[in-house]
Amino acid sequence: MVLLVLASAAAGTLLYRRMRYYERQQQALINVLRNEIRSMTSGSIGMGRRLVDAERKLNTTVEKQQELENRDPGVLAYNQAARLMEMGGNVDDLVKSCGIGRPEAELMALLHRELRPAESLAQERR
Repeated sequence: MVLLVLASAAAGTLLYRRMRYYERQQQALINVLRNEIRSMTSGSIGMGRRLVDAERKLNTTVEKQQELENRDPGVLAYNQAARLMEMGGNVDDLVKSCGIGRPEAELMALLHRELRPAESLAQERR
């Protein structure tokens, strides 16, 4: 009977030591994971701030571009005509849609045709 009590006490002590050992291992792992989470969180916060700053700068740039385009209505017509030419529009389309004169539309079409081969060559070289 005494032998059984001693064996039980020894087994209990052994199990207690193992439990403490595993508990220390788990605590060390928890500390490592906490540090990694802190690092990732601070990195994410920093990246978020940079993203917000970039978005703010982009919005400011877009607003300034809109202001510049809206200052001179003639520039707006030429920008629209250039976009229309890039989409495959012809001289008649430019005259009707953009409100520019036929000579100006023909000049833009000619310029667009001249620039197209240069752009194609530049893209082929890349």
